Amino acid sequence: MALLPILQYPHPRLHIVAKPVLAVDARIQALVADMIATMYAAKGIGLAATQVDVHERVVVMDVSDERDNPLVLINPELVWTSAETHLKEEGCLSVPGIYDCVERCDAVHVRALNLQGQTHTIEADGLLAVCIQHEMDHLLGRVFVEYLSPLKRNRIKKKMLKAQKEEA
Repeated sequence: MALLPILQYPHPRLHIVAKPVLAVDARIQALVADMIATMYAAKGIGLAATQVDVHERVVVMDVSDERDNPLVLINPELVWTSAETHLKEEGCLSVPGIYDCVERCDAVHVRALNLQGQTHTIEADGLLAVCIQHEMDHLLGRVFVEYLSPLKRNRIKKKMLKAQKEEA
């Protein structure tokens, strides 16, 4: 397993819409293993393939307390969302150190392929529902800061660009 570099906002490749995975083969299984290792190393709870510059519909996440129960969603699609929503603080591995409130559905049902290529449906609420919605946004080329006001978004963009410049 390799640790993959995570694209940082406002990198333009974070806005590429991911294409469906055509086959759950050894390449996708290796990608998933690398993504899980990368997510754990970065101390995140979710990671979309878009964030590691692979533009296919693959998401990994782990919201368990022990951080030992990774969930893999390949070609995920929301099949139901609750009418009830809430504001909850979110962060993102592509926007390190930035946290803000985003409105999300309280509960979702998502259908996806697992690592064996079998279709399954997950009914999620709480943190898992938020994580699913957040990671699926990445597959659509959206970063959570795009839900914020233009003023906040521009401040975050400037802060991120300054930090990236200082690192270089």
